[in-house]
Order: sequence, then structure tokens, then C-alpha cells
Amino acid sequence: MRVVIAGGGNVGTYIAGELHRAGHEVLIVEVDPRRVDQARSAGEPAGVEWLQADACEISELVRAEPGRADVVVAVTGDDEDNLVISLLAKQEFGVPRVVARVNNPSNEWLFNESWGVDLSVSTPHLLTALVEEALTVGSLVRLLSFAGGRVRLSEVTLADVSPACGKEIVDLDLPRDSTVVAVLRQDHVVVPRGDTTLYAGDEVVVLVTDESEAQVRQVLIGT
Repeated sequence: MRVVIAGGGNVGTYIAGELHRAGHEVLIVEVDPRRVDQARSAGEPAGVEWLQADACEISELVRAEPGRADVVVAVTGDDEDNLVISLLAKQEFGVPRVVARVNNPSNEWLFNESWGVDLSVSTPHLLTALVEEALTVGSLVRLLSFAGGRVRLSEVTLADVSPACGKEIVDLDLPRDSTVVAVLRQDHVVVPRGDTTLYAGDEVVVLVTDESEAQVRQVLIGT
């Protein structure tokens, strides 16, 4: 897969290196010529191409050939720039998948399909969710949002009184537009199947929608 990353800071550089090591073709677009020169001189990340350009300008972004990309990732430190890049990638170049970084949580509501964003990642919100997950048993904690917030990846650590304890997943009567995607049990990941039995202390990761979240909470947590 070909990935274009707009933003050559620490976040963009790290993502680029990880994706390249996973076998993907990666190009970083960075507006600061000094940063580009330094990265090229150091050869870091290894195997990743750099392009000095302003990804917010369509005449500049076109040099990155985003139309050939499978994914465009906007991870600059400026939310306005990330929104502009996302919109250009989706509307002008028809990129199938656009991922954007949210720097200021108060701007998260803007990062949706109207701005060309397929998936937004808010680091402050994600860290808050992870801390909450570590401290909470018996509550449904939202980890990530997709499709403008209409679909969410959530997690719950089953309490002793959970109505799901001792039941197989197939017998939980979960809504059709929700699914259990993973079960973490004693530091091991259990790939969920219909006959997987849930126990107290299991960390259950579920994909839910707006419509199914309340019923999923009832099934896994109870009243």
C-alpha cells in the first residue's frame, strides 16, 4: 500500500518508519525545508521518501501524487492544516482513506466526513480513555471513534456481577450492528468466537454504533 503522510514532525516520522517496516511505500510531505534536509541527510526514517511542499496548497500537494495513495494521513501540529489537507485529499484526489490527527480536543467535532476525514485520532481523548479504562471496572469506555463518531471501539472490564459472566458470546444476544472484536484475559488476547465464554475480569473490546451502544452496555454491564 502507498501512504502519504502530511507532517514531518515526531508523530509523522514515527508513523512513517513503522509503516515502512511493515512493508508499505511511504512518502512524508513536510513544509519546513530545514527539517526535510536534516531528515534526508540522516537517512531517517530508513527507506522513507521526503517531499518539501505545503500540503495545504493543492498545487503543492499534487506533487505528492495523492491520487495514487491508498491512505493519506494528516498529522501536522495544526488542526486547521489537518482539516484542509484531509478535504483536499478526499475531494480533489479521491483518496480512499483519510486519517487525521486532532491536536485540540475542542475541535474534534469538525473532523468528520464533511471535511474528508474517515478516521480521526485525538491523542488527549485517547489518553484519557486509556487512563479511565485502567481505573474502571464495569463501565463501557470509548477508545476510538470512526465514521464521524457514529461507530466506536469501546472496552469494558467485566465485573463479578456482569450478566455476561459465564456466558458464551453466541448467547449474549448482542445487537446485529455490534460485535466483540477481542477479549483480553490475564495478559493474553483471546480471539473471540461464538463459543468463547466470558469471565469476570475479562477486558472485552467491542465495536458499537450509536444505536447499539445502550443495548451492548445492558448486555455486558447490566443495570
